[in-house]
Amino acid sequence: MKKEEARAQFAEAVARDENDLELDRAALLIAAEEYPSLEIEAYLEQLDRLAEMAKTGSDSDASPLVQMMRLRHLLFDELGFRGNTENYHDTRNSFLNEVIGRRTGIPITLSVVYLEVARRIGLKLFGVGMPGHFIVKYVPNSSGDEQEIFVDPFNDGRVLDEDRCRQMIAEMYNGEIKFQPAFLRAVTRKQILARMLQNLKGVYARAKDHHKTLSAIERVLLVQPDSIAEIRDRGLVCFAMERYTQARADLEEYLRRAPLADDPLADDIDEIKKRLAHLRQRQAQLN
Repeated sequence: MKKEEARAQFAEAVARDENDLELDRAALLIAAEEYPSLEIEAYLEQLDRLAEMAKTGSDSDASPLVQMMRLRHLLFDELGFRGNTENYHDTRNSFLNEVIGRRTGIPITLSVVYLEVARRIGLKLFGVGMPGHFIVKYVPNSSGDEQEIFVDPFNDGRVLDEDRCRQMIAEMYNGEIKFQPAFLRAVTRKQILARMLQNLKGVYARAKDHHKTLSAIERVLLVQPDSIAEIRDRGLVCFAMERYTQARADLEEYLRRAPLADDPLADDIDEIKKRLAHLRQRQAQLN
């Protein structure tokens, strides 16, 4: 599959209504730009086989917790899926085909495997995009007495409660980020795809691979076209690539749409203004 075809199919996928979006297929389309020979159907069939293995000997009347624990045992104990702690920023950790094949990845891609196998066995779970970490959860019916159940696929599928999630945030950020209940809200499939691409963008940016960084940003904007942070970053990457017309348009758009300069969330506005002034000077010299 050529990159252009993969991009077109991804754009079509994320343009659909959330309920019609196939998370597994869309995630594989992200990988298809990196792996032209990737056979998407073959990897979907591998997920199907994992689901068949999960169903073997299972009790359809088992509680969600029991089903989640059986799935945890299959994926992490029997099949050896694990978090890649040795080489966390390896790009392969961000591609679903590699995670399925190598059985190692980062929190979000391992969570996609867990979510998609669970979906195939009739267990409805949701992604949870905590700061710095990604987990999954089961949400009980509002009429019951059950509690939400959290599972951490990066750490061997361990079961968490809200207190443990609070502790994780405190440990990761040394108490600098105050826990908020919103951290444990379910996220949409489109938000999962955007976060996968943002992780990939970060890997490419650290490697100073401007072309691939731009490619990741462009796909985030297919999912979240109104993200002013991505518009800003596209402008900065285009500036680095000497694509000055696009860079100027994006940075000017960012300044129009960003919060007021005294908003703490927009503390980069002065810096962007300086970059834009420099860019205009560059363009004037070229003209």
